[in-house]
Amino acid sequence: MQTILISDTTLQQAQSAAGTALSFKESLEIAKLIDRLQPHAIELPPMKSGVADALLVKSIASAVRHAKLVLSVALTEADVEAAAQALRDAKRPCICIHAPLSTVQMEYQCHKKPAAMLELIDRLVKKAVSLGVEVAFSAGDATRAEPDFLAQALQTAVDAGASAVTVCDTAGVMLPDEFGAFVRTLLERTPALNGVTFGVQCSDALHLAAGCAVAAMREGARLIRTTLPETGLTQLSALAAILRARGMDLGLSMQLATTELTRIEKQVDWILHARRDAASPYEGGSPRQTDEALRLDASSTRREVAEAVERLGYDLSEEDGAKVFEAFGRIAARKAVGEKELDAIVASAALQVPPAYTLESYVINSGNVITATAHIKLKRDGRTLQGIAPGDGPIDAAFLAIEQLIGHHYELDDFQIQAITEGREAMGSALVRLRSGGRLYAGKGISTDVIGASIHAYVSALNKIIYEETRV
Repeated sequence: MQTILISDTTLQQAQSAAGTALSFKESLEIAKLIDRLQPHAIELPPMKSGVADALLVKSIASAVRHAKLVLSVALTEADVEAAAQALRDAKRPCICIHAPLSTVQMEYQCHKKPAAMLELIDRLVKKAVSLGVEVAFSAGDATRAEPDFLAQALQTAVDAGASAVTVCDTAGVMLPDEFGAFVRTLLERTPALNGVTFGVQCSDALHLAAGCAVAAMREGARLIRTTLPETGLTQLSALAAILRARGMDLGLSMQLATTELTRIEKQVDWILHARRDAASPYEGGSPRQTDEALRLDASSTRREVAEAVERLGYDLSEEDGAKVFEAFGRIAARKAVGEKELDAIVASAALQVPPAYTLESYVINSGNVITATAHIKLKRDGRTLQGIAPGDGPIDAAFLAIEQLIGHHYELDDFQIQAITEGREAMGSALVRLRSGGRLYAGKGISTDVIGASIHAYVSALNKIIYEETRV
């Protein structure tokens, strides 16, 4: 029985599936969900926006416990170095060098002739190997490449140190028997592929991706690139259905937590297709995943608390870490501390700064027959600034009004409201987590009015961002 390895490309394909870019939190949540399936690898898209993307990769690397983490890079040595740095905390890091090998794509995408492309492949693979990470090579548009050149390029990648090679049927016009013959011929032409993990990526342009993948497996492919949503590549659920029905007959199996596949597929689909309204950047998002393992008590060490804070996404200084641990000790002496409590501790104790903005007033109009609107006044440097905005509910309108007056949008990573006292005059506590430049900032507000508490929490987080951005 041959075991097939699954390399999940959902995060690479997510933007086309969702119709818009994913937020930091959505990408992290999807990575965690996929990791529960325990695939061989999770593939990430290339880093494009510097610090923010690098921090996302580092956060995913800390969260992924089972799968190999594969980061695609652009065809430059600088990108290879940046990828290796971002992956340094991953348990199983891997850099993927993807190069188009058909004549058309080499000319128009890379402006390279065959000889120059071979030299580039050799140099980049060797560079990645020298940085101490595993290296995979991906051959783009392989089915339209010249057969001799394709074999030569794959041989070059293996000789330079690549431990995995994938060929991509980018055009997607092959039938399963044709793709199987293509794989068989390629393995015969390139003996070096027998010593590495050989995989395929099949296009679903003809709705035959799963069939082509099975044909490739029967001819010797060991790894299949898949996605959870329908993105034009082999869908994992379709491949799993084939192997459930005919895997024994074909002598094929895959080591995957398939009992969770349907549920996780639905959760990822919810994240990718949650309603997104251009009027409100706060719609959509991802369902908050409670980390049931996060339970700290008075016996927890400072290192354990610091690791839990990092798992929540915060990047604290040594000074703020000490303040959080001190505040944690006071709470833990009375009760166990979970995720929500630790969030509140970080918001209350870390990065307490002089306020750049103070709330002067707010007026909210809301009802079941009108669109909610908010009029917010903030004071900065003695000047009163005001913003007016409609929104999908009073809190959404309030946050949009603040964005209007400050002239900037920050990603809302999380928002929570809870009662902290009882009765008609109960106090409400709000927690707002904003993300700027890849870092997370938490603010907390308390009021008998939950809208007021929410505004105070947003302004508190905003002040922390302003302080970090303006200090020398």
